[in-house]
Amino acid sequence: MSWTIGRVRITKFVELETVGGTRFILPQATPETIRELSWLTPDFATDEGRLKMSIHTLVLETPTMRIVVDTGLGNDKQGRSVPIWNNRTMPFLETISASGFPPESIDMVICTHLHVDHVGWNTKLVDGRWGPTFPNARYVFGRAEYEHWRDHSEAADETATFADSVQPIVAAGRAELVGSEDVITDEITLIPTPGHSPGHVSLHIRSEGAEAVLTGDVAHHPCQMAHLDWSSTVDSDPAQAAATRRALFSRFADTEALVIGGHFDAGHIRRNGATFRFQAVPGRGSA
Repeated sequence: MSWTIGRVRITKFVELETVGGTRFILPQATPETIRELSWLTPDFATDEGRLKMSIHTLVLETPTMRIVVDTGLGNDKQGRSVPIWNNRTMPFLETISASGFPPESIDMVICTHLHVDHVGWNTKLVDGRWGPTFPNARYVFGRAEYEHWRDHSEAADETATFADSVQPIVAAGRAELVGSEDVITDEITLIPTPGHSPGHVSLHIRSEGAEAVLTGDVAHHPCQMAHLDWSSTVDSDPAQAAATRRALFSRFADTEALVIGGHFDAGHIRRNGATFRFQAVPGRGSA
């Protein structure tokens, strides 16, 4: 699935899709409440009120660079709190390579934050050691985000994630720590969007008069646009997360900026009184 923003092309590669089973992330999103939001169906929910979500990676092609945004779960990882996230053996790299993006062709990797489902393919296991999956890429981490998890990874799954998917990048000399409002390329600027994690950032893309926003996990699902107070169970600061959602959605409501979430497809935010709704924008092809 791909979208074009001026001279920037965005291609989505899905690693894992789910329908329903998301109550552990958004417990307030019951089937009854979701069915009340008719605009979610069929793109973001089923007729029964079950949420459609995915774990995916985005590849950006700018005039000068190839950039991977968020790297999903990865293969061979252990110590994850969700059983099916452990010891995966999926042909993810083969899929993106077959689409014209072999790992060695990637110039940069940007992680919106350093949670387990956004950093897994940062590294791959070779001869019993973790090394960069994208050997020629600079890996961009928000400085505040990196320093938080370096100093405060306490739960077993946090420790495992940092050890196998983040620290090996630093040890290999491939990490670049940046500020939350840094300009990455002529087309891409970071936006500070804390709340889900302390140093979470989103990406603002501008090219030839067109705009897109890659929101990461500011919202896990478009239903949170209608219920801004529905913070995820894994948000580090629920109140800040809700405030960030309101600010970001207000900024891009009623514009033609394409918005792509870390776990949902592209669309346009539209103001709906004191809240918002989401209008899907289909991409081209499949990936």
